[in-house]
Amino acid sequence: MQHYLIIDFEATCCDQGSIPRHQMEIIEIGAVMVDSQTLQLIDEFQSFIKPVRYPKLTTFCTQLTSITQQQVDKATTFKNFIAPFKTWLYQYKKFAFCSWGDYDYNQLNQDCQYHQVANPISAKHINIKRLMAEKQQLQKKPGLGQALKLANMEFIGTAHRGIDDARNMVRLLPYIFGDKKLP
Repeated sequence: MQHYLIIDFEATCCDQGSIPRHQMEIIEIGAVMVDSQTLQLIDEFQSFIKPVRYPKLTTFCTQLTSITQQQVDKATTFKNFIAPFKTWLYQYKKFAFCSWGDYDYNQLNQDCQYHQVANPISAKHINIKRLMAEKQQLQKKPGLGQALKLANMEFIGTAHRGIDDARNMVRLLPYIFGDKKLP
């Protein structure tokens, strides 16, 4: 493996049950490419995506993610996001697709199926949340914020923003793929 592709998606959501889990749609992708030897971030890709099932963001979604209605209204559709993403992605060879849990992997598959497009990522998926818990011998799999606290780190950026979540995951890679132990 030459690289780790770290991805975090934000999706339409609601705390009132008006958007069923199986109908949530990606509204932001934050992706970073990491050198597998140095664990250093070498490139990144970020894009907002216009939802079609529930095009109006809920107040809860906007408050949680800080993504505005104007940002998604101006954004490209899921189908149109695929080509520029693949152009960026396949500059890199031999990478693994990593995410904090399985949600992002499953959400991408769900959106691809709904929009009837092939999954743009053909690489093996690694759940780095599970891997960190195993490697650090934690009893529970921590959320991203909790994992940063365990490593005595502050979250940098805005939580629940795809690109910031992905960048913060990179900071934890020495505890996941390296030899670093939690304090």
